[in-house]
Parts: sequence; structure tokens; C-alpha cells
Amino acid sequence: MRRRSEPHTFEQRLKAEQLRLEHELSGLPDGQQRASVMARIDQLQTAAAMHDFLMLREAAAAR
Repeated sequence: MRRRSEPHTFEQRLKAEQLRLEHELSGLPDGQQRASVMARIDQLQTAAAMHDFLMLREAAAAR
């Protein structure tokens, strides 16, 4: 029987994708593809910040 892996949290998936893209970025020359990867990293950072903000609001509302 196949074992299922532990589920990853949203934050863990964002961080893993960001690390993967940063590694990819280190090998790219200046140009459109590099700019695209940098924009994606910025989007992931924004998503993480929004998620943190919403979790704080949710926690405050629960109190």
C-alpha cells in the first residue's frame, strides 16, 4: 500500500516554491525570463504577507 505524505501547509508550499524559483533565478541571465521569475517571487511574497494578515484578523475575530 502506498503511504501518503504529510499534508503541507499553505505557508510551506509558498516557501518551497519561492526557494525553487530563487534557485532557478541564480542560473538565469538578465532578460525576460529572469524578470518573469523575479515577478513570480514577488507574487509569492505578497501572497505570504496577505495570508499572514488574514490569519491575524481571523485570530483576532475568534477572541
